[in-house]
Amino acid sequence: MALDKATVRSIATLARIRIPDEDLDGLAGELTNILDWIEQLDQVDTEGVAPMTSVADMETPMRADEVTGGAGQDQILANAPDPQGPYFTVPKVVE
Repeated sequence: MALDKATVRSIATLARIRIPDEDLDGLAGELTNILDWIEQLDQVDTEGVAPMTSVADMETPMRADEVTGGAGQDQILANAPDPQGPYFTVPKVVE
């Protein structure tokens, strides 16, 4: 799949990246190589291959769930820099 300058420019706009016009040809070639490599990976037969998260055969250590009372409201708010009554205060982010 070959990308042209217009497609690279469109991708850069979507990614909010400013790319000089003289760099578009080089980036088009690089992105085309990446997409060709991905197409090669798509042709690999993975039927019967289990998904894995690591090359090492490991099991996730398990522990028993224990119900605790948790910390009380006063203990939690003691860590807040500026609590207002029973609430956390945060900076205003919406005008």
